[in-house]
Amino acid sequence: MIKIINKNKYLRIFCVGLLFASLAFTQACAQQTAAIASAHPLASEAGYEILKRGGNAFDAAAAVAAALAVVEPYSSGLGGGGFFLLHRVADGKQVMIDARETAPAGVKREHYLDVTGNPVKGATMQGGTASGIPGTPAGLVHLARTYGTLPLADTLAPAITLARDGFAVDGRYARIAKIREAVLRKLPEASRIFLADGQALTKGYVLKQPELAQTLSRLAAEGVPGFYTGPVARALVDTVNAAGGAWQLSDLEKYRVVERAPMRVTYRGATITSAALPSAGGIGLTQAFGMLEHLKLAGVSDAESAHTIAEVLRRVFRDRIQLGDADHVKVPVAALVDKNHIKQLVTSISPRAATASDSLGAPQGEKAESYNTTHFSVIDAAGNRVGATLTVNWIFGSGLVAKGTGVLLNNEMDDFTLRADLPNSYRLRGSEANAIAPGKRPLSSMTPTFVEDERGVLILGAPGGSRIISMVLLGVLEHLRVPEVDLQRLVAMPRYHHQFWPDRIEVEPAGFSAEWRAALQGKGHVIQQGTRQWGNMQAVFKSKKTGVAEAASDPRGSDVAWY
Repeated sequence: MIKIINKNKYLRIFCVGLLFASLAFTQACAQQTAAIASAHPLASEAGYEILKRGGNAFDAAAAVAAALAVVEPYSSGLGGGGFFLLHRVADGKQVMIDARETAPAGVKREHYLDVTGNPVKGATMQGGTASGIPGTPAGLVHLARTYGTLPLADTLAPAITLARDGFAVDGRYARIAKIREAVLRKLPEASRIFLADGQALTKGYVLKQPELAQTLSRLAAEGVPGFYTGPVARALVDTVNAAGGAWQLSDLEKYRVVERAPMRVTYRGATITSAALPSAGGIGLTQAFGMLEHLKLAGVSDAESAHTIAEVLRRVFRDRIQLGDADHVKVPVAALVDKNHIKQLVTSISPRAATASDSLGAPQGEKAESYNTTHFSVIDAAGNRVGATLTVNWIFGSGLVAKGTGVLLNNEMDDFTLRADLPNSYRLRGSEANAIAPGKRPLSSMTPTFVEDERGVLILGAPGGSRIISMVLLGVLEHLRVPEVDLQRLVAMPRYHHQFWPDRIEVEPAGFSAEWRAALQGKGHVIQQGTRQWGNMQAVFKSKKTGVAEAASDPRGSDVAWY
């Protein structure tokens, strides 16, 4: 059986031979052992095509990521970066591929702070000073060539076709492009590619990106040098520096992905594996589950449980301020996840009343935005798996497109901390640990995660700024709450969030009753209702007993999950 889950309905296509013109569909019906969930149906299809060709989960993940770079330029792309969390069945290896962007060697304090120490307006969000050195292309090559089985040219072929021949813009693309229309209009290359006559593309418009197809083809043929040296690299440097940046060709030539040991924690019979620094997610989840082991939790979404989880998140985000790129600064990871520290955090939690954040330490905060990042999950028939979260930071990144390449550049420099009391565009505060420095990787909330128990393995993740951590936490808790696996319930459940500062529980506009709010307000919590839902979770699950795989995509996005 192939089951396609989309935004508004369930469509089930059963295996009756005459219903399928494609042998591949029939084979998928017979197997049910692989699953892909991504934020766009064309990206999921690209990954599924690679599995049909005999590729493994790592090949499929590279194909999905490359396709998303074409069809979701507002969320990810060759000009951005991200994390790939891997599990290889053959030897049990689990690793995180860190393809996060890096600060260029020529970065200077005066690019971002004036002589009085105040921020230079827009320096981290637009123009050449906003962009870090991209990591996604190197990540794709490393993933496919180190762990995949197919030639890179085969893996990237679906994305190249989508870029060259075009794809029909969906409603989600049209809505998001409208948000950044005015900014894109001011940038000639971005306007030429992503707008039509200066206006956001409308649903059904066929967007073709021939220059991006050429760049992808060069990457497929030459690997890392095809992007990080030669004409593509020169175009990137020229574009960034013409817009006020300080890139050098050597910044690109020296870029390397890093393989890192993931964070792992056990919680009530399950093993949770998640991202390591420079992601704050794995440390945050380790702390959260460590605290929850000592606390009573009846459910996930009821008021009493929400109070407990909010208090846990409050403390997770209080400690987050100490995090940064551990390759450049000393980060007290061991101390933060130490059992004694966890117990101290637990003792400060009251079941009867909210803790004032100001009583715990210096404030930090983040406003969520789920359009600027993407997540996908893949598992193949053998059980190899990938959870990947990728980003260009803000919607359509910096808006800069390197002429002749089709590569839209990130504005990831905004994820660094300019000054301890200065929030970034997401209202996130940090410390010197996350200060800008040449070659450094900015702290991230991206949290691709595996959950293993006696039932099988779950892969999940989501976009959404700092809310990624709370979404993944709630999703894992919901998955472990009952014996039955229900992915659609997991990705669709109503969401709430606490991040230490602002000192409040943020909730989605639907899903929480007046009684629920009153109960939490009675404990001293401030409830802030959001104007819209957030996140776009993608989850897959493979049963240990039957080997059957299934997938689900968040109904908040225009998504399709295949299995």
